Amino acid sequence: MCRRCSVLVIASMLILWPYTAARAQTFIVQGSTTFTHDVMEPYQIAIEASSGHKLTVVPNKSSLGILALFEKRADFAMISGPLEKEVENLKPHYPDLPFDQLRTFNVLNTRMAFAINRDNPVRAITADKIRSILLGEISNWRDVGGSDLPIRIVKVRDGGGVQASIENELLHGKSINGPDLIRVRISSQVIKVVEQLPEALGLSQLNIVMNSNVRELKIDHPIEQSLDLVTLGDPTPEMRKVIDAARHIASTAPK
Repeated sequence: MCRRCSVLVIASMLILWPYTAARAQTFIVQGSTTFTHDVMEPYQIAIEASSGHKLTVVPNKSSLGILALFEKRADFAMISGPLEKEVENLKPHYPDLPFDQLRTFNVLNTRMAFAINRDNPVRAITADKIRSILLGEISNWRDVGGSDLPIRIVKVRDGGGVQASIENELLHGKSINGPDLIRVRISSQVIKVVEQLPEALGLSQLNIVMNSNVRELKIDHPIEQSLDLVTLGDPTPEMRKVIDAARHIASTAPK
């Protein structure tokens, strides 16, 4: 190759190098359906445009997203509750995983809600009373001003971000232990059960409750959920672009 041609090739490579180095990657994001519903469904296109990277979103559960990180099947985990609670639940089954390498990045905070059937006459309750219900100390609606019906707590089985947030903030780390719990597979089923049962108390999110045919049982201590992205080890600069874009877009979008 002539010297002039070599110079031209090298010059072309130098010009194109920044664009090649920064070309779009595809990151797999796996985990919480709550995170998916609140962040990815409304904002994924905007996050991709802002970060310059494509996202493949796999909604399932917070814990499955974390396991996917360790198994190299995801670049990010989506969680909708305290990371500490997720790790606590996973450690007995996976004691050898390097949980200390997980890094968490808050993207958005949202409020959870207690869902009740529209025929339930109770409209508000104190945090102390709802705590007693969740711990099984109060088990009938008549004890909080309602009808003579047993209280049936409806929640997603095997944990979930809503339950983790409640147990962390309201129950001070204790587990929900009401009698005759109704466990469903996914969060959308909580509302469907509450719609049908006058005695039901569903653990859900405010935006889901407000867009359904159930009511919110208001308490004097609102509980927030933290929607976070999790990485295994420190994120790369390109992964950081995704995190920053998600944070900025989710926090500034009209509510």
